[in-house]
Amino acid sequence: MNYTYPIDETWSKQEIIDVVNFYSLVEQAYEKSVKRDELMLAYTRFKQIVPSKSEEKQLCGKFEKESGYSCYRTVKKAKELENGDKVSMS
Repeated sequence: MNYTYPIDETWSKQEIIDVVNFYSLVEQAYEKSVKRDELMLAYTRFKQIVPSKSEEKQLCGKFEKESGYSCYRTVKKAKELENGDKVSMS
């Protein structure tokens, strides 16, 4: 991993940890697989920290540009799956 996670300097330490956890789960979905429920829980927390759709697009756009991993496509796929399924973007 030769990139940085886009974060907001005004976030609390816990908010940064939670957002980084979400990005990490998106990575895992591309590199292996991740539990759908775990990803959706992290996304829900991400949305509590980043309620604005435009800010979400901006942060996830930066993350995709840096990593090649799409938050949007990963969450979209997770929403189509059932509880207990695994999300794999490979």
